Amino acid sequence: MSTTTASAFDPDCRDCPRLAAFLDQTHSTYPDYHARPVAPFGDPGARLLIVGLAPGMHGANATGRPFTGDYAGILLYQTLYDFGFSNRPESISRDDGLQLSNCRITNAVKCLPPQNKPLIGEIRQCNSFLRQELAELPAGAVVLALGKIAHDAVLRASGLRLSAHPFGHASLHRLHGDLTLIDSYHCSRYNTQTRRLTTDMFSEIFRLASDTLAAQ
Repeated sequence: MSTTTASAFDPDCRDCPRLAAFLDQTHSTYPDYHARPVAPFGDPGARLLIVGLAPGMHGANATGRPFTGDYAGILLYQTLYDFGFSNRPESISRDDGLQLSNCRITNAVKCLPPQNKPLIGEIRQCNSFLRQELAELPAGAVVLALGKIAHDAVLRASGLRLSAHPFGHASLHRLHGDLTLIDSYHCSRYNTQTRRLTTDMFSEIFRLASDTLAAQ
């Protein structure tokens, strides 16, 4: 494992100066937005952990819930509902009554980055939170990484070499212990509209995750 100290999520974290300044600027422009680090959401005892990239400007950064209010959340929450991980097919706000079962959603970077592009130093700085989240997973857990940045963040948080586990859509990686990592293209607007990721492809990812959970 990495020697970096794992730590619990901090809603007041300002360890990345560029991100902290951008959040201040965003709050000034949109005073009703959450504009703070976005906490993980879902079942605390979940065996499925979904890892995204970072909060979106008008999505999680606005609502304070991962993948809520932005385009990427449309396919994600519908698919979670289809596979029995959510009680509702749509995530609108933190008080909409949506609950996740055996599933938890987090991000590799907890704060909104400019142009949705965190710097490598910011990803590394935020990695201790993800390390703690992985450490708290129960036996036989599955981590679903949405995109390469999330994939790499999971490997770093697990103390593993990136070259040993190359990213690939629908690839399955056995990590330390009985932890399994599954890769998917991110459910972003660009990927879905260009059909790099289709609804059927995303469903197959969740079928793989469900089958893996059932077998462990």
